[in-house]
Amino acid sequence: MDIPVNVLILAAGLGTRMKSKRAKVLHKAGGRTLIEHVVATAAALTPAERIIVVVGHQAERVKETVGGSGVRFVEQPEQKGTAHAVQVCREAVGDGDSLVVVLYGDCPLLGAGTMAKLVAHQRGSTAAVTLLTAEPEDPTGYGRVLRGPGGGVEAVVEQKAATPDQLAVREVNAGIYCFRGELLWTHLGEIRPENPAGEFYLTDIVSVFRRAGLGVEAVSHPDARELLGINTRVELAEADRVLRERTVRRLMLDGVSIDRPETVTIDCQVRIGRDTAVGPFVQILGDTRIGEDCRIGACSIIQDSTLADRVVVAPLTLVAESRLDEDVQVGPFARLRPGNHLEAGARAGNFVEMKKARLGAGSKAMHLAYLGDAVIGSQVNIGAGAITCNYDGAHKHQTSIGDGAFVGSNSTLVAPVAIGAGSYVGAASVVTKEVPEDALAIGRARQQNKLGWAKRRRRGQRG
Repeated sequence: MDIPVNVLILAAGLGTRMKSKRAKVLHKAGGRTLIEHVVATAAALTPAERIIVVVGHQAERVKETVGGSGVRFVEQPEQKGTAHAVQVCREAVGDGDSLVVVLYGDCPLLGAGTMAKLVAHQRGSTAAVTLLTAEPEDPTGYGRVLRGPGGGVEAVVEQKAATPDQLAVREVNAGIYCFRGELLWTHLGEIRPENPAGEFYLTDIVSVFRRAGLGVEAVSHPDARELLGINTRVELAEADRVLRERTVRRLMLDGVSIDRPETVTIDCQVRIGRDTAVGPFVQILGDTRIGEDCRIGACSIIQDSTLADRVVVAPLTLVAESRLDEDVQVGPFARLRPGNHLEAGARAGNFVEMKKARLGAGSKAMHLAYLGDAVIGSQVNIGAGAITCNYDGAHKHQTSIGDGAFVGSNSTLVAPVAIGAGSYVGAASVVTKEVPEDALAIGRARQQNKLGWAKRRRRGQRG
């Protein structure tokens, strides 16, 4: 039986080159934090209880971000280098034969397939460690990998210590390892902080193993971009671009039509059904699920929402934390703030704003309405300019509108208030009291025409 795999994710640093008050691994790319991407990759290799995240800076926030995944945490109060970060995991890993994979929390592009190849190579090898390497276009700043005649790794030479001939080597160490566990723990303590920073560098394990007569092997990965670690906001932006390209490509291959895909922004956790069409400059963010045969119009933003099949979102519409059932239509220029539920066939048209409102099946609010803290039944018509006055200056109150009611244009419904099923509210009415079922409510002053009033006013006369 294959020996188990333990994964250590080093995520204790602040990341000073990001020039941010936020720990580096908490920055986002492709819609998720960097640490979430790496945990997801690790979870494809081994069960969550065998994944250990080393935390330091803003440890509680990191725990909150990925704690729900079931991973374990080890604190590194003092950041004394990467080898020290691995050493503090010794007790958590425990005894017993295992492979130990070391990753960094700032490598969001690293794929599960790449890591599986690294682990598979180490399983079939007698070497103490297999490290992941690449040949980037510009190897500046990376340690060079020096191989022996048989292809094994003889040394990793940091750039500052390399000779001109060594600097000509294009293969670099990505800093990602798969160790034979018992050999790692036996020799890790031999690393010394013999460098200007006085830190314990994990890269020195290669020379430690070679002095002990142990083999060191490497797997060269053809796509150096995938191994990119994030150190600056420029690199963060590049990682974000790559992740979003992957997401758009995956969706299109799954049957989603995307107009001008280079202009859209879709988070990696978004799911979209077949034959849905997405217009240019659309943003689909967060935990959003969109069904089949939907139409998402240009420049719309959908965040943390669920859209069933055949939903139409017209251009320039915002949908946030809302649920839209089958055949719903919203927009253009509509704004659905958090907490809405539009039932099957409902419509919220241009310049309609909703917040914590339910719009029943087949109900319509087509123009310029505000519906906040409202429960609206089925087959209701909300006229242009109608509003629910849900806030009295101190508290929010609810408006309820029964099935089949008709609310005339420019009506003002002062909550808390109930409009009965089948009732009518006359246009421009101010409604402050309950309207019974099948009643007509008129809440406006009787019109009076004062003949000649305007002419007298222009002449400076009164009355």
